[in-house]
Amino acid sequence: MKEMLPKIYELISAFGMKFIAALFILIIGKIIASSIKKILLNMLKKKNVDSSISSFVASLTYGALWIFVILAALSQLGIQTTSFMAVIGAAGLAIGLALQGSLSNFAAGFLIILFRPFKVGDYVNAGGQSGSISKITIFTTEFHSVDNKKIVVPNSKIMNDNIINYSAEDTRRVDLSFGVGYESDVKKVHSIIDSVIAKHDLILKEPPPFVRLGKLNDSSLDFTVRVWVKTADYWTVYFDLIETVKEEFDKHKINIPFPQMDVHIKNR
Repeated sequence: MKEMLPKIYELISAFGMKFIAALFILIIGKIIASSIKKILLNMLKKKNVDSSISSFVASLTYGALWIFVILAALSQLGIQTTSFMAVIGAAGLAIGLALQGSLSNFAAGFLIILFRPFKVGDYVNAGGQSGSISKITIFTTEFHSVDNKKIVVPNSKIMNDNIINYSAEDTRRVDLSFGVGYESDVKKVHSIIDSVIAKHDLILKEPPPFVRLGKLNDSSLDFTVRVWVKTADYWTVYFDLIETVKEEFDKHKINIPFPQMDVHIKNR
């Protein structure tokens, strides 16, 4: 018995050191994982990310780090973790393949929320759809179309395509083209359009409006008109100019060839 005691003490000493080292790894690892979770939550909060999404992402990151810490502690105790890692890797691969579309939408949704190419209320063209953004979730984005339809688009489709945000800037340019007959007085037409623009309160003075004879068509002289407005006033000015210019052309007997009004929409 006396001969076995030194060996037992040696085993306890060796195993005890490993146990202490493993415990140290668990404690330090937990502190680091918790700190990273807290930092991530603060970063997402500064980005105005939804609290439920922030919590989910932070918890997912914390869980992944904690698994790594546990495996490191087990390895310190002399337990072979290769098989555990293989099982976790295989399970992760299987889940990834089964949820490939959902994970793609999740990643795209996270990027949308993080980088904010648009926000709720913006009018955008994205993922092959146009409309006002009514809701942004981690998997899908909901549009509200101008004809009162609810459109749900997967986030991966949005991030894999061009995004045009018409509400991102404070001002927009209204582009129109008015065609008149070849017999029309160019200076008179120019003066009429200038007068209509000058009288419209919603048209900005800077950048200055642009009115020029832009094209000689087969049957008409096409005047290019460009004016800057506040984004919220875009459609009001757009339709006002078409209607008022037509009325002024009729009043001054300016001939408008068929089709009566050639209007080219340069953007939405």
